[in-house]
Amino acid sequence: MDAFGNVVTRIVAPGGCFGVSTDFLIADSGPPDDYAPSASEIPVQDLPSDVLPFLLGSRYCETDKLSQLAWNLFGSSWRGWHRIQTVVDHVHNRLRFDYQQANATRSAAEANMHQVGVCRDFAHLAITFCRCLNIPARYATGYLGDIGVPPDPAPMDFSAWFEVYLNGPEGPRWYTFDARHNHPRIGRIVMARGRDAMDCALSTSIGTALLGEFKVHTEEVLGELANKQQAFAA
Repeated sequence: MDAFGNVVTRIVAPGGCFGVSTDFLIADSGPPDDYAPSASEIPVQDLPSDVLPFLLGSRYCETDKLSQLAWNLFGSSWRGWHRIQTVVDHVHNRLRFDYQQANATRSAAEANMHQVGVCRDFAHLAITFCRCLNIPARYATGYLGDIGVPPDPAPMDFSAWFEVYLNGPEGPRWYTFDARHNHPRIGRIVMARGRDAMDCALSTSIGTALLGEFKVHTEEVLGELANKQQAFAA
């Protein structure tokens, strides 16, 4: 386990070509992302110690560069859930999604300037604005299939979204927000969480490693079929 609670595997790769893959069936209860409009912000002095790092700037989330802009844009917004949604709406409209414009080194400030990016850029910019407003926000990455939405014909990739720590009806907890899609989704499968994409790299190589092929698939399995597969596995 790493410092953020993510499962990490370490391997010594052989020379030449090799593959790493996984395949699994996961049960999901079916509801979309939680919606809690009454959730409120928590004063910094009342935040748990393990949440405080998610108020700070990080590699891709430069709070020092965007702090004044954040307060100019959102300082007068109603506090709590409404303010977060205002941030999400702004980022969703500010950036244009373009998979061909993916850039592994693009930061939140750069995404805001260039007004283009992929899902990680949407997440980084929204996270940065939230942290500038003293609202803890963390990066999340994982699978997000076309469940409950029209299928996207483009090849799948891993997805990125973010989570915000708010005081909801059941007490303080992390809530999911997605600035790219800006719509509650079904069936998110979280792989890793951290301060930003730097903490959630799907792979980190020590030495030369050239990517030969990369495929992601996330498909809905109907309940009856899933039950049959589970029975067969048992």
